[in-house]
Amino acid sequence: MSPVRSAGLAESINATLADLLEQDPRLLLLGEDIGRLGGVFRVTRGLRERFGEDRVRDSLLAESTIVGQAVGMAMSGLVPVCEIQFDGFTYPAVNQLVTQAARIGGRWNGQVSPSLVVRIPTGGGFRGVEHHSESNEALFARYPNISVACPSTGEDAEQILRYAVTLGSPVVMYEPIRLYWQRNLPARDPGPARTPTAARIVRRGTDLTIATFGAVTHEVLEAAHALSPDVDVEVVDLRWVAPLDMDTVLESVVRTGRLLIVHEASKDVGIGAEIAASVAEHGFGSLRGPVRRLAPDRRVYPPADFEKDYLTVGVQEIKDEVLVMTE
Repeated sequence: MSPVRSAGLAESINATLADLLEQDPRLLLLGEDIGRLGGVFRVTRGLRERFGEDRVRDSLLAESTIVGQAVGMAMSGLVPVCEIQFDGFTYPAVNQLVTQAARIGGRWNGQVSPSLVVRIPTGGGFRGVEHHSESNEALFARYPNISVACPSTGEDAEQILRYAVTLGSPVVMYEPIRLYWQRNLPARDPGPARTPTAARIVRRGTDLTIATFGAVTHEVLEAAHALSPDVDVEVVDLRWVAPLDMDTVLESVVRTGRLLIVHEASKDVGIGAEIAASVAEHGFGSLRGPVRRLAPDRRVYPPADFEKDYLTVGVQEIKDEVLVMTE
């Protein structure tokens, strides 16, 4: 099959939410300014006018109450889809997600299976101010009973949302801000994922595997295309970081013998560290060289004027890392 270009992230999420609202009367949306304004990035634009303020609810300026309400709604049989305005505003809701949403099913001995989704715009590259450009997906990925998805295309966002509202446990979906309205993204192979939470091989190659997720997937693909045919790079878009599909990563490493992990969040104690450890444990015999990680150092995301120095995961940096690994 020929490579295809992805659909827009914001439009796909909006259309999917509209369809889910149409199909399931139990489903509702809540978040700051998602109704009258359509959200800070206008992802929910037009949905309140279509479905009414009872099902598209503007919340208080308090993330703890957004997720706290959602937990109660989910326990009552509703299916809430929350929006947190920015990744850096997530922390007030950690208690509700970790100690309530993730544990309610076990606390009730499986008698309740609350479905709720928390959508979080994430990442940098758009000159955001303080607290607006973070990538904290690893925070929730380590907690049992919380699933964490990181789509890099509109198609994957749609598939993730449709699956998430049926799961019976909380799902956090991180949506890359700089992809909301971006066009002309690099082409990718259209091969299907094996399961709803499986990774997807978006470029086939023989010389080296790059495992990645979220917005930086597109920089990885651009670098891989630029390196061809001198270096044939296989690209694995993880799509979900909890559960983490190590089977697909390990199968790719068996074919290529090399692994580079690229992500936008800081390198220390991140998703890349978990992948590297798993490959060292289960796929060491397939490696022709050490696993390497390309990610920013562990420091606070800087103000807009300095974000270029922090985001050390551009196309050139990826190409340079691949060449070092394959020389």
